[in-house]
Amino acid sequence: MADEIKKGLEGVVVAESELSYIDGDIGKLVYRGYAIEDLSADATYEEVLYLLWHGSLPTREELDTFSETMAEERAVDDYVLEALAELAAVDEAPMAALRSAVSMLSASDPEAETEPQDLEASLRKGRRITAKVPTILAAYQRLRDGEEPLEPKGAALSHAGNFLYMLTGEEPEWVAEETLDMALTLHADHGLNASTFASMVIASTLADTYAAVTGGVGALSGSLHGGANQDVMETLIEVDRSAKDPVEWAKDAIDNGRKIPGFGHRVYNVKDPRAVILEEKSRDLGDASGERKWYDHANKIETYLVEEAGFKEKGLAPNVDFYSGTVYYQLGIPVDMFTPIFAMSRVGGWVAHVLEQLEDNRIMRPRAKYTGETEADWVPIDER
Repeated sequence: MADEIKKGLEGVVVAESELSYIDGDIGKLVYRGYAIEDLSADATYEEVLYLLWHGSLPTREELDTFSETMAEERAVDDYVLEALAELAAVDEAPMAALRSAVSMLSASDPEAETEPQDLEASLRKGRRITAKVPTILAAYQRLRDGEEPLEPKGAALSHAGNFLYMLTGEEPEWVAEETLDMALTLHADHGLNASTFASMVIASTLADTYAAVTGGVGALSGSLHGGANQDVMETLIEVDRSAKDPVEWAKDAIDNGRKIPGFGHRVYNVKDPRAVILEEKSRDLGDASGERKWYDHANKIETYLVEEAGFKEKGLAPNVDFYSGTVYYQLGIPVDMFTPIFAMSRVGGWVAHVLEQLEDNRIMRPRAKYTGETEADWVPIDER
């Protein structure tokens, strides 16, 4: 029916896409046909970006050229760093700082005024944004800590490794770089989620790539979308500080009507395949450091909720956020930087969907069912 309302666009198909496919009944995710399990295990994030943006996996030569170009575009101008310093001084939230900084990047882009329909130029703009987001985030965290931002290194460090270097001032251990790289791959794209759809809507108006990505950052900042990973880790920290057994804590939380973050997904009816991968990585990091409590807390809560509290029967299973926070936390990343790191990854997907939208563009213009008055009588202001 034309007037049937689908709250939250539930089940509404608005576009065709070749970028990512999800089967929520069996927990399957693929990027352009490649299983997420294979990509997260064997591909770098740069390879995944190339796949999403160019439609195929790169050759060695293509990847080398691509990675070198990305490395050349990592630096940000002084005016951006100065703005970040001002935001740090007033303790702006990291996602809000990122939103402002991404919008500012267009001021120094030589192709900023290029028409969005020029897909090659739009891709180059998207690549520049993607390359600079880690630099922005690392600089902002250092400024918040009272430290000077570090200039990015060249192609000797990967996208993930360079971020960790700029964040900490030390070149990362191999396991840390590999772990973050894998997490970036897992978060790179996921169908028409809220932030991706927001970016597509903006792009459909023929606003530029900077506007579209800025809108994506804004959408991702919400607690019902990207902010859930921070909520999960803050919950696990609360569990740890309570000195309660995690299962007892979860029982009390449910008895008090409290929602446990990191469970349930609009698309998956089973455990999110990304959560499966991150759970294993969280355990491995704990084993390597000799401190498994964050993995153990999460695993005990998951086991109780799924097997005893009836979550499985309700179709509620861990989503990607339930274990991603424990991975980031074990890498020494501040909790309120978790969602910005999500953005650091997902920007690649936003750019890919913007380009796909522009290939066969039609402005997004849904309708709402009007439920208000239709024949109100006008009353002059002095008689009201």
